[in-house]
Amino acid sequence: MSIRSAALPNTPSNDVEQLLHAVQATGLDDVDAVFLTRVLHAVCDMSRDLDHQSLTAAAAAPSDFEVLLRAVLQAQKSLVARHAEDRPLLLAQLRGQQARLALLELEGGTVPATRVAEILGISRQAVNKRRQAGKLLALPLGRHGFAYPVWQLAASGVLPGLEAVLERLRDHDPWMQARFFLRPNPRLGGATPLAVLRRGDVEAVLEAAAAYGEHGAA
Repeated sequence: MSIRSAALPNTPSNDVEQLLHAVQATGLDDVDAVFLTRVLHAVCDMSRDLDHQSLTAAAAAPSDFEVLLRAVLQAQKSLVARHAEDRPLLLAQLRGQQARLALLELEGGTVPATRVAEILGISRQAVNKRRQAGKLLALPLGRHGFAYPVWQLAASGVLPGLEAVLERLRDHDPWMQARFFLRPNPRLGGATPLAVLRRGDVEAVLEAAAAYGEHGAA
């Protein structure tokens, strides 16, 4: 089923037409025009590979960025089959994006800085300072800013022990840090570092964090 032939809930059929008019009314340079044209062609192409259920699931994402990402992941099998010869690394790239999307959705998902500020009772500027100091985990989303995992927040503020573990993981990028917290760790008896941290065993998690990235370590 194509997006052009079905309107999803709360999406009037004339929205696409209005969007195209808005794009045409904007002063685009040649690069912008080429980019938008190719993206629209790609989206239309993907829509033909997705059934109504897949389109609905993608459209239910909380942001436009995640709508596109979900659609790409839903259509990955047909995309890989179509471009297997000229894009040998495409499957690996798609799997990497799928892993990132999973990190965004696990353990309650993520929230923007404004919501973190509300939960912690501090200003957004203070949230940004904590992120820059490595005291809060924030997953970069390009121009869309940062996504803050909900699981690092507790009723009393930040999850106890989080800052110390993040300090131990400071040489890893935020996505690798999130992966550490959420994946079962053999050094912790197969439990996730997040679960062990919630139990209050900060030292065990710190030891696992110190070994993170070593040959054979989780």
